[in-house]
Amino acid sequence: MITSISLNPSIDRTLTVESFTPGGLNRVIEKNDIAAGKGINVALAVSALGLDSECVGFMYRESGQLFEKRLMLNSTSYDFVWCEGEARTNIKVFDRIAGIVTELNESGTTIGEEAIRQMTEMVSRHAENSDYLVLSGSLPPGCPQDYYRTLINAVDGQGCRCVLDADGERLKYGLEARPFMIKPNRFELESMIGRKLDGIHDIRDAARKYIDLGVEVVAVSLGADGALIVNADEALYAPRMNIEVKSTVGAGDSMVAGLVAGFMADCDLEETFRMGVAAASARCMTEGYKAVDKTVYKAFLDMIRIEKV
Repeated sequence: MITSISLNPSIDRTLTVESFTPGGLNRVIEKNDIAAGKGINVALAVSALGLDSECVGFMYRESGQLFEKRLMLNSTSYDFVWCEGEARTNIKVFDRIAGIVTELNESGTTIGEEAIRQMTEMVSRHAENSDYLVLSGSLPPGCPQDYYRTLINAVDGQGCRCVLDADGERLKYGLEARPFMIKPNRFELESMIGRKLDGIHDIRDAARKYIDLGVEVVAVSLGADGALIVNADEALYAPRMNIEVKSTVGAGDSMVAGLVAGFMADCDLEETFRMGVAAASARCMTEGYKAVDKTVYKAFLDMIRIEKV
C-alpha cells in the first residue's frame, strides 16, 4: 500500500477567457473545477499505475463531496480528518489567444491544534499497513512548518519508507527526520544549496550532499532539461523526451508515483528511474487533469534514454 498525505487540498478552478485584460472586464467563456492538490495527485497517479493507493489528509465539510467523488471514481481509498469550512480555491486564468495562464492561489483554511493531533494519530495508524508514505505539497495555516518532520518521526520504526516532496522550510525541517527520498525541482535544489547550479554535474554534486545527510535517494526534476536521480552508488540522467506537451499539471506528482512504484517492485535504480520519468512524460501527454494514461506509460518505458553521469 502507498499512502499519500494531503494536508492542504485545493479546488483548482480554471477560467478560460478569450484575451485577459489586467484591470479590465474579462468575460469567462469556460469554467472547470477539479479536486486537486499534490497529495491528491500522487494518490490518483499511483492508482492509475495499478497499485493499491490511499489518500489521508485534512478535508472540509463544504467541499468534501467533490474530492470524495474524484477519489472513488479512480478507485483510490481515503481517510480524512474533517474540518469546518471549505477547501482553498486556486484560480488559473487561461488566456486563449496568448496561451498564457495567470495563477491566483489561496493559502487555505486555518487548522486547529486538535485537528493536527488527530492527523498525527491517523497518519501513524495508516503507516502500520503502508509500504511507502508520500508527504507532498504546502501546509495549511495553523500547521507548523516542521510538521512533515513530526509525521516522519511519528512513523519511525513502523516499516514504511517516507518520500518527501516539499520546498522551503517544510523541506528544511523534513530533512532532519531523514526521509528515504526527496524530490526537489531544480529551483528548489538551488534554493537549498544557496546558489545557481550550472550543468548536470553540478546538479548531481548538489543532490549528493543530501545523500551524505542520510537521505537514500534524491530525484531532481529539471523541467525541459529532463530529470536526474542519485543514490550513494549511482547518478543517472534522463534527457527530456521529444513529445507534445499538453499539460504539465501533476507531472512531478506522477514522477513520484512512478518512482515509488519502482521501489515497490524492488527494481534497481535505473529501472525505477525509468518508471518515474515514463509516468511524468505520460502525464504531460494528457490534457487537463486526467491521471496518467497507463497505456502511454507502458509505451514510454522502452523509449526513455538514461545516461550515467
